[in-house]
Formats: sequence, structure tokens, C-alpha cells
Amino acid sequence: MQTINKGQIYSPQFLYKEILSFQEALQYLDISSASLYKMTSESKITFYKPNGGKLYFRKVDLDNWMLQNEKKSISDLQDDLILKISDHGKH
Repeated sequence: MQTINKGQIYSPQFLYKEILSFQEALQYLDISSASLYKMTSESKITFYKPNGGKLYFRKVDLDNWMLQNEKKSISDLQDDLILKISDHGKH
């Protein structure tokens, strides 16, 4: 485990990788191994299992999973409505 000195910013090496191991994916997503195993067994998240061995994940797939089910702020919803109204008036 890496020691962090006061004022030092810790940046795990996996943040610069495109393909993550199971353990790196756990850290990246900040979830339990049981949760990640369940998501893979239920095909709720894309993963790769070369030669039937260890599980690997593309970071972009993990990002997409984290960004699903967006809940917009009231301000964003109002902006969307204004755009729809102004676009509707142009037709």
C-alpha cells in the first residue's frame, strides 16, 4: 500500500490504463467485489474473460455504467424545456 504524505495527491496507476483488472475496477467504481460479481453474472456490465480466466473491464464501459440513469437538476430541465419550446417555434 502506498503512503501518502500531507499535501500529496494520490493517483492510482490504473487511472491511466484503458483496460482494468477486477481489483482495479473495484477501486475505480468504489463498490464491493460481491456487487461487481453480481453485475457480471447478471450481464449488467460489459466485461471480458480471456481464455475463461480473470475478468477484465474497459474503463470506458465502466464510465458508461456509472453515467447511466442521469438525474438532471431543475436548472438543466428548465434549459431543456426552453430549447424545446424555441425549436418548436422554428418549425
